[in-house]
Amino acid sequence: MFVDSFLKYLRYERGYSIHTVAAYTRDLLQFKEYIRENTENISFDARLIDADQIRNWIVALLDRQMSSTSVNRKLSSLRSFYKFLIKQGIVEKNPLQLVPGPKTGHVLPYFVREKEIIQLLDGDGFQDDFVGVRDRLVLELFYETGIRRAELIGIKQTDVDLDTMQLKVNGKRNKQRLIPFAGRLKQMITDYVELRQKTMEDGSDSFFVRKDGRPLSPAIVYCIVKKKLSGIPTLSKRSPHVLRHSFATSMLNNGAELNAVKELLGHGSLASTSIYTHITFEELKKVYHAHPRAKK
Repeated sequence: MFVDSFLKYLRYERGYSIHTVAAYTRDLLQFKEYIRENTENISFDARLIDADQIRNWIVALLDRQMSSTSVNRKLSSLRSFYKFLIKQGIVEKNPLQLVPGPKTGHVLPYFVREKEIIQLLDGDGFQDDFVGVRDRLVLELFYETGIRRAELIGIKQTDVDLDTMQLKVNGKRNKQRLIPFAGRLKQMITDYVELRQKTMEDGSDSFFVRKDGRPLSPAIVYCIVKKKLSGIPTLSKRSPHVLRHSFATSMLNNGAELNAVKELLGHGSLASTSIYTHITFEELKKVYHAHPRAKK
C-alpha cells in the first residue's frame, strides 16, 4: 500500500534513474514480503508497521548472512519511503526513527594500481576490429573520466565534443556535468567513431553500440570490464565501479585537489569523495613500511 505512489514520486518528481528506482523497488518488495509472511498485516498497510517489526526484519536479513552494508542500504530505502508517507500526511511518525542499522566495518574501495591498469590498457589484449576498439575505449573512458556504468551507457553521440575535448554525462538525479579529456583519449574516440561508421549504418544516437547498432546493455558493459580486468590476478573484484575508484585514487595520488575530484565524479558532497583519501593514506603507509627504519 502506497509503495507504487512512492516509486512514481522518485522517478518523476525527484528524477531518480531507472536503476535507482529498481533498487528501491527490490528493497521495499522484500520488506513487504517479510511483513506479509511474519505478521498479521497481510495487506501490507504501512501505517501498521512498528519499530519491533523492522528490528526483526534486520535480524532476519543478518541471519541470512547479508552484509551490514546491504542491510543498511535496505533500511535507507525504507526510511525514504516513510519520509514520503509523512510528507503526504499518511503517517505521523517514522517507525525507523529509533531503529539503528547494524554497524559496518571501514571497507576501502577496490582499485587497480596505476602500473597494472596502464599495462592492461597499453597491452595487446584487444583486437583491432570494431569490438576490440570499442572495448578498449570503454575501459579507457572509465579509467580516464571516472564515470559510472549508467552514465557511460547513456552517452549520446552529441554528448562527445572533440573540438573542446569535453564529455557531457547525465549523472544521478539527471544532474549533468562536463568532463574534460586529453588528446590521447580524443584520438581513441576518433578511431572508434570512424570504425563505427565503416562497420554499420549509423541509426542509433547512442555513442556506444553493439555490432548490430543497438545500445550496449548494463550486463554487456559489466562483462567487458570483468573479462579484461581478469587479466590482473591481484585484483579480487572486477567491475566498472572498480575503474571509477581507480580514477579517483590515481587523481589524488598525482596531486589533484579533493574538490576537483568531487566535481569530476559528480558527488553531492565531499564525504563521498573523502573515502579515497583513506586509500592514498594506506598506500603511503605501505611505502613507508618498506623503509629500513620502519622495519625495526
